[in-house]
Amino acid sequence: MTQRRKIGIMGGTFDPIHIGHLILGEEAFRQLQLDQVLYMPAGNPPHKRNRTGRASDEDRVEMIRRAIGGNPHFDLSLLDMKEEGYSYTYLLLEELNEKHPDCEFYFIMGADSLVDFDTWMKPERVAQAAHLVVATRNQMSSGDFESLLMRRREQYHGDFLRLDTPNLDISSQHLRELVGTGASVRYYIPDSVLTYIQEKSLYRV
Repeated sequence: MTQRRKIGIMGGTFDPIHIGHLILGEEAFRQLQLDQVLYMPAGNPPHKRNRTGRASDEDRVEMIRRAIGGNPHFDLSLLDMKEEGYSYTYLLLEELNEKHPDCEFYFIMGADSLVDFDTWMKPERVAQAAHLVVATRNQMSSGDFESLLMRRREQYHGDFLRLDTPNLDISSQHLRELVGTGASVRYYIPDSVLTYIQEKSLYRV
């Protein structure tokens, strides 16, 4: 029997993509021995409906393309760039499973997503459609993290995996604010992406 390819999924708005996103993808690739990590920008996420002052879909895609360009096991997927309706994780993962029965998917998320997982649309279907890979955060003690991980496994009968990552508590919103005020975001954002932001005058107030 042919072994199924192990594919990591990094979802989000990536507005802009930053080193935290890249390190998370690289650590998931290494720790879980994945074959590939797909960066999959959401076109219209339901929890981020007011997107005024943000980068366009085209700009976000180009920033991701530049950020991951030098990494042979990172790739870009536009499957979740829906123009109409909202992007829901359970539908995305079920579509991936249907299109790629030769793959198993590892959906990568932060500890904050584990906390509010029961507020997601159809979380039980998310848990059945992929392995859920959760990055640790310093704001939550190791004991609290492990007990929540166990609780989610029991609730949804899913495979919730711990991913050990450095504490890089970087938010795209904070980076947009820094760019808007003219402050430096060097080292937080890859140079190729930073050049693009400057060329396009993104996030300027």
